[in-house]
Amino acid sequence: MKRIFTLIFCLIMTIGLSQSKQIQIEFIGNCGLHMTDGTTNFYIDFPYKSGAHGYMEFNDSELDSIQENSIFIFTHNHSDHYSKKNLKKVMKNKGGQTYGVSNISELEKLGESIENFEIQAFKTDHTVFGISFRHYSYLITWHNKKIYLSGDTTEPETLSQMEEIDLAFVPYWILKNAKDQNITIDAKMFAIYHLYPEQIPSAKENWGEVENIRPMVEQGEIITIELETD
Repeated sequence: MKRIFTLIFCLIMTIGLSQSKQIQIEFIGNCGLHMTDGTTNFYIDFPYKSGAHGYMEFNDSELDSIQENSIFIFTHNHSDHYSKKNLKKVMKNKGGQTYGVSNISELEKLGESIENFEIQAFKTDHTVFGISFRHYSYLITWHNKKIYLSGDTTEPETLSQMEEIDLAFVPYWILKNAKDQNITIDAKMFAIYHLYPEQIPSAKENWGEVENIRPMVEQGEIITIELETD
């Protein structure tokens, strides 16, 4: 009986989200996001290795809660963004599709199979200790809403060339570099992610009251993008 109730509850939640005409984006940790319109589920830079390089940890229950047959998109293969072990476990139990630096051309064709969806990949710089790693940032256009995912890149130039971005997920150094280089970014809202735990207090202090900047400091918090109704 309990199992039947759970199934009914999940069905009601799915139908409710679909009818509400929203995109919901849950912050999992680091650059890890769960994005859904109630029909299609995307996981960005997740699963990663919990606590890698001193960044955010997550409970095993987070892996168990991943939706079946989801689409997993990775900006690059560093362990604070990607875990081969965790992804293998999820794919075995949940199924799905995986995209990243090795199959960008296939990723950009997703719009052919998903309604009202397009993704563009941009090769962007990610240099650590003088070594350049393969890294992509993404512009998603979904239900006519533009969402930019910077990952670990330090470049504000790529984002600055885009117009009318609804929501840009960027690490704090993107905004700092843009300010230092006098670069203007056309985005309605910024979500600051990929913070070390010790950076959270200063992030709240610096951006907590800024209208168009939202520091992602609480794992599990959700950003909702309202969609236009007919």
